[in-house]
Amino acid sequence: MKKRVPLLPLILSMVLTACANVPSGKPHPARVETTPVAPAAGQPIAPSVEMAPQPPPTDSNVWERLRSSFAMADCDADPSVLLQARRYTRHPRQFEKRLLEVMPRLVYVQQVAAQYDVAGEFVLLPWVESHFQPVSGRRHRPAGMWQIMPVTADAMGLRIDDRYDGRLDVNAAANAVMKLLKQYHDRFHDWRVVDYAYNAGEYSIRKMIRKHGLPADEPVIPAWPVRRVTREHLTRLLAIACVVREPARFNVSLPHLSEEKHLVRIPIPHPIPMARAADHAGMPVDSLKDLNAAFRGDLVNPRVNSYLLLPRGHVQQFRDALLNQSTSASADMRPTDPRDHASSRKTYTVRPGDSLWKIAHDCSVSVAQLRRWNQLTGHTLKPGQVLQVNGTD
Repeated sequence: MKKRVPLLPLILSMVLTACANVPSGKPHPARVETTPVAPAAGQPIAPSVEMAPQPPPTDSNVWERLRSSFAMADCDADPSVLLQARRYTRHPRQFEKRLLEVMPRLVYVQQVAAQYDVAGEFVLLPWVESHFQPVSGRRHRPAGMWQIMPVTADAMGLRIDDRYDGRLDVNAAANAVMKLLKQYHDRFHDWRVVDYAYNAGEYSIRKMIRKHGLPADEPVIPAWPVRRVTREHLTRLLAIACVVREPARFNVSLPHLSEEKHLVRIPIPHPIPMARAADHAGMPVDSLKDLNAAFRGDLVNPRVNSYLLLPRGHVQQFRDALLNQSTSASADMRPTDPRDHASSRKTYTVRPGDSLWKIAHDCSVSVAQLRRWNQLTGHTLKPGQVLQVNGTD
């Protein structure tokens, strides 16, 4: 006869075991940890499924969420940090204006960083690198608001070619950088070393660790024989985080971003000129290009990149305009007389902004076929011109 096991101790044991495996949900520890930037030579990082930022919370208070994710030292940890923070805010109103201008990108990066569990200070890394500006890079030069070198971009899985530069893609670059920072932190376990590696390169930092070991918690700016620019890079990062920690200390107010200005990705079903896309969205073309600087030409092509980044407040207008354009194009592809019905010939009426390439793409034919069917010798089209868009060949 089997003994009966008391139920209460068994249930308590199961509950305690389950609780032990539940994440604490606490923010990053106060100690300085690590995460670098440039991958080791010969160690390409395979791209993973990128994480898309979740819809913003109703309070839209990025600053409280950012402060709660900080993992490095505060304003008074080193005199150089406080000095640099005062330099950033020497002209408070000008500082506030510049910060407001970059808020859409900053909020987007904050959402991506949270999903990779990267220390909040690194959300502000583009401020140190470029003030969140989509800096175009020349050959063998860094580019984008993260100032990524071409060789690093290749290792991160960011594509660069004549039509597209992934370093200037806000979404793609943020995911690639945060993934890399997370991987480096898993290796070094010190966010300060991460910043050093981002600036100086992982290979240099590995050599430094082999020679000197990992830095002690103090001083806050590690006493390593690194270049002055590398030391200042960390100081600047801690300084801008200091301003976010204690804005009143520097006589500044941190701006808030309204819901309609949050950035979202919108799929692009077919190629569309940047000017027309801006018109569809109801925003200046320069503003749309600035948010989507990865496109190197004036054509938004889903074969190059499958989405546009738009402010939330312009999304519905853009979608409605795309739908109307699709409906209008279908209506234009109609026979012009009864004889066309008999032979199944179809025509298209040229509209302002149309090109042979666009019409050929929309009608699933080649430009050569359009030229042959319509005896065209040049590229010029006139609004109202009727083109045959199918044939027997």
